[in-house]
Amino acid sequence: MADPTEIQSKAAAIAEAQTGKHVLDVIEAQLRRMGASHILVTGLPMPNRPIEGLVHRLRWADERLGGIERSGIDAEDSALMLGLMRSRAFIWDVTAGDTTHSELFASIGADTQVVVVPITEAHPFQALVLGGGERINGGKLELSNLELICNAAFRRLIELGVISTQRPGDLSARERRVLELTALGKTANDIASLLEISQRTVHAHLQNASAKLNASNKTHTVVEALRYGQIRL
Repeated sequence: MADPTEIQSKAAAIAEAQTGKHVLDVIEAQLRRMGASHILVTGLPMPNRPIEGLVHRLRWADERLGGIERSGIDAEDSALMLGLMRSRAFIWDVTAGDTTHSELFASIGADTQVVVVPITEAHPFQALVLGGGERINGGKLELSNLELICNAAFRRLIELGVISTQRPGDLSARERRVLELTALGKTANDIASLLEISQRTVHAHLQNASAKLNASNKTHTVVEALRYGQIRL
């Protein structure tokens, strides 16, 4: 069980850190204490956008290649989608099926575990912390403490300017507002009246948002906007 004094000490170390490396070192140390041998700290890209520039720490050895460290990851890797599944930290059991859809999971192998920490406090920015290993030692208290540390770390990284809360492909403020009103059941005519714009402009904002989110229709656009943290209800 984690010592509250130790957690407070780590939170203080994060608050006092003057470089991104020191902040990331605290996250990595906590993950390794829980049994993680593989570490990933990254922002999550918007649909059809690259992940380069969002990865902040990658210590992910490919066990298929004798433990050679991976030099990069694919923005479409299904392991990253774990960061969009829930809002709280959890442990994922990696199966053989997972390894066929994810190079990150294939690198660590089946019958392992991954602790997943979604970072959602810097709305609309989204990030993910992954720690993988043969066995992750983490109950509810440990996961809660890890959440506290990771979220504090990202707040500090933003303060230090290491992380920008703007991602390529983010919706504009007006696109978000149009989608929020759409999600509340407002028609294009309603939205045009509320925002004092034309219906044509409303439809243009919806089309632009749909393209950015790689969505197929209006409902899908709203769903993807919620999933990628672009709007909240």
